[in-house]
Amino acid sequence: MKKLLETIITATLQQLIDDQILAADFALPVVNIDPTKDPKHGDFASNIALVLAKHAKMNPRALAEKIVTLIGDNPQIKKIQIAGPGFINFYISDTAYHAVLVDIIQQDEDYGRSDIGKGKKIQVEFVSANPTGPLHVGHGRGAAYGAVVADLLETIGYQVEREYYVNDAGRQMDILATSVWLRYLELCDATLTFPQNAYKGDYVWDIAAILHRQNGQDFYHHPDLVFSDIYPDEMVEGGDKEKHIDDLIAKAKVLLADQYQIIFKCALETILADIKDDLSLFGVDYQNWYSEQVLVDSGKVDSTIKRLQDQGVIYEKNGALWFKSTDYGDEKDRVVVRDNGQKTYFASDIAYHLDKLDRGFDQMIDVWGADHHGYIPRVRAALTASGQDQNKLDVLLVQFANLYRNGEKIAMSTRSGSFVTLRELRKDVGKDAARFFYAMRRCEQHLDFDLDLAKSKSRDNPVYYVQYAHARICSTFAKATDLKLSVNTMPSIDYLEHLTTISEQRLIKQLAKYKSLIESAALQHEPHQLTHYLRDLARDLHAYYDKDKFLVDDENIRKARMKLIFMIKLVLRNGLALLGVSAPEQM
Repeated sequence: MKKLLETIITATLQQLIDDQILAADFALPVVNIDPTKDPKHGDFASNIALVLAKHAKMNPRALAEKIVTLIGDNPQIKKIQIAGPGFINFYISDTAYHAVLVDIIQQDEDYGRSDIGKGKKIQVEFVSANPTGPLHVGHGRGAAYGAVVADLLETIGYQVEREYYVNDAGRQMDILATSVWLRYLELCDATLTFPQNAYKGDYVWDIAAILHRQNGQDFYHHPDLVFSDIYPDEMVEGGDKEKHIDDLIAKAKVLLADQYQIIFKCALETILADIKDDLSLFGVDYQNWYSEQVLVDSGKVDSTIKRLQDQGVIYEKNGALWFKSTDYGDEKDRVVVRDNGQKTYFASDIAYHLDKLDRGFDQMIDVWGADHHGYIPRVRAALTASGQDQNKLDVLLVQFANLYRNGEKIAMSTRSGSFVTLRELRKDVGKDAARFFYAMRRCEQHLDFDLDLAKSKSRDNPVYYVQYAHARICSTFAKATDLKLSVNTMPSIDYLEHLTTISEQRLIKQLAKYKSLIESAALQHEPHQLTHYLRDLARDLHAYYDKDKFLVDDENIRKARMKLIFMIKLVLRNGLALLGVSAPEQM
């Protein structure tokens, strides 16, 4: 409906230019069409007359009257009224709504699709958690959010590539490998004090056990040798946990030599395999898993630093190389190569984003944790300094999810290994509930996830409420079959004129919103718009179901109502599919 009105008004504005009411070189603005809050004021309203009054040198109401006159009679518009200082209210005809209903049946699984993004390539990179441990519930929210954003964009015509950036190079992976080795030594009956800054989760023991089972004592070194000449940990006065773990990493590499890579590879491959498995079972799949180590080995990081040096935006200070990010709006300059010659993660990230653009993407969407907020300016600065358009990068920040059970918040700490994994959450509440709950809030809003509510079979549980609406419709059709009652679900306007009750008119208008809702949710990267819509549609369906009978003796009314709920079923199914949630036929 919105697209129809936008087209009509745009054509009218062109006529205003032809009539010299607007200047010949006037650039037509975007026409805003908004649903009205009160049905008494029509179905949609536009403020276009207020926007253009100054340009037309006319009173807004007078301009609105001129626009309405130019629109004239249209079979799809029942009535047009001018309200207040110049708002134009549109009352859509029943036949126009009926045409939308026919589209729903005709297009079936494709209903909601459009070609807004046709010919444009977008890369959505999301989750991209360091492969240093299992995915936890915080990663789960980023996974659900990124997956739905990608699916929404694909639905409106964009060519979307989903990518996971595997941070398999750098210090955190070395901390993991060293943590695994130390646990391996303990399995070899060594006694040692485990570092404060090492990874402590049970999964580290599991990987160490694999190494021990496959290699016996091959990697064993006595703890006295391992911990000799190592900077003390923070438990010791004057100690430093960062220096302590870095010294242990260096010692591991010296003592193990080539064997270090065996441990490193075992840790990486074990955790990465679990991550891939968890995401796939969560309904999240990628076209590409991009390795940071491959990026480094390809020489692209070195060439990126050289490129920035040639641009004159790299300088040396205290033996390190610094990027002049303050010249581009960042709060301070950033190190790209440390004084020990080691390249920073930021250097790899610059090269990675430039590589994305080299691969031909028109737009990059990065889904990051909210704690990465300060990282955005430096990446944008690097893109600009490299001669690229920083506006090609959209960074969407996702807040952490807090879990509650029995009204109590569950405490979590990633480094200590005290957290709820995505796998545990999925097994506890199910994929459907987790995916739906994760998508219910704006990504930048904190999410309180009530585990008890997610598992409840009540109307208070939003995913159950929506799925139950779909199941109720399916059961009604099954009952019609048992009773041998004829229904009509053909893509035609037959019987739709019998949909006259307030409940039916409300449902028809809800269905008509779906396509524009999908476009809005996709372009604004807001999956929560879809969850809210489905809850509203389910609410109206349940109210209709509880108030009116569908399998009535009057054939015309029966076929009209069954056709209506059949269309609701299709929209519920399509919307749930975009959220990665099933549409059960029985509950």
